[in-house]
Amino acid sequence: MNDLISITIPTFNGEKYIEETICSIQKQNFNHEIIVIDDLSSDNTAKIAASMGCRVYINEAQKGQMAGKNRGINLSKGNYWLTIDQDDLLVDNALEMLYDEMQKNEEYKIVMAKIKNFCSPDTPHRKKFTNPEPFSNILTGSTLFKKEIFDIIGLFREDTITGDVIDLIQRLDIHGLSIHRADFITCNRRIHDNNFGITNQKDEYKDYAKILRDKLIKR
Repeated sequence: MNDLISITIPTFNGEKYIEETICSIQKQNFNHEIIVIDDLSSDNTAKIAASMGCRVYINEAQKGQMAGKNRGINLSKGNYWLTIDQDDLLVDNALEMLYDEMQKNEEYKIVMAKIKNFCSPDTPHRKKFTNPEPFSNILTGSTLFKKEIFDIIGLFREDTITGDVIDLIQRLDIHGLSIHRADFITCNRRIHDNNFGITNQKDEYKDYAKILRDKLIKR
């Protein structure tokens, strides 16, 4: 099998959990490469990733997660691409499941599976944020892209912090494309004190408003 999945991890001060994240990727039984885009961490994130054999690139200035994903796409060697957060975990055989689902129909360009939250053992007080049911609509750790899709729809908007899914869906719609959704879990999403989804909830609503406003202006 010559297909390669390039996995981008945008990082910032993630030394606490990134080793577990990388280990969950390295256990996968599918040809892959790991690209870490570090946003000027002040801890040992980049050093840990490099010591584990990842390709590590450190930004010259802080640019945020979306810019990290875009840089990872541009640097990737694979014909498939996936991103995962620095604190989440791929389940066993996640890459193979996503790839096999993609092969079911040559028209599939993006396959999105489900993720499941788990409360990090070191922050039991965050259990109230831990939805026990699998869910979708989060890209990280769940979504496999044919890299060629970015030549059609463009890269992620770097002027947003979270609204990547709604922006992606709107741009796919412009080109008559869609996300194929799969009913299996590929990622365990860690809930803890500095979880990205919790600390950026207000920005998420602002990004949604910005994206919808831009859509109305373009009409």
